[in-house]
Amino acid sequence: MTTAIGVVTLTAVVDEPLDLAAHEAAVADPRAGAVVSFQGVVRDHDEGRGVTLLEYEGHPTAAAILREVAEEIAADPAVYAVAVSHRIGTLAIGDVALVASVSTAHRAAAFAACGRLVDEAKARLPIWKRQVFKDGTEEWVNCP
Repeated sequence: MTTAIGVVTLTAVVDEPLDLAAHEAAVADPRAGAVVSFQGVVRDHDEGRGVTLLEYEGHPTAAAILREVAEEIAADPAVYAVAVSHRIGTLAIGDVALVASVSTAHRAAAFAACGRLVDEAKARLPIWKRQVFKDGTEEWVNCP
């Protein structure tokens, strides 16, 4: 007996708002008893400094690498489906920068897979962040 692997239903690197409901719908599966989703939201502070906005810039390979990460998570026999997207461009406080959704039969596996998906995307994705602070200064984060 072979174990089925999950599918990657959606990956994107886009300069438009991300839709959590679309990601959750993309991983819907009648076998799934759990869908776990994550939204990375732009917050108004970083290490005690007020933040006014973020700007994300992506390397041309970012979409392909995001797809590779999603496929690795989908290869877990417990995973039914994976959807993940990252936004680029200028984002305001409260905007969503990353959405990830995973479906599995059970919640523990869904939480674990979604956590791995987010961690791997953040570690490997060639997307760099410019933070603009309330005092007018700025810094780039995650730059090579």
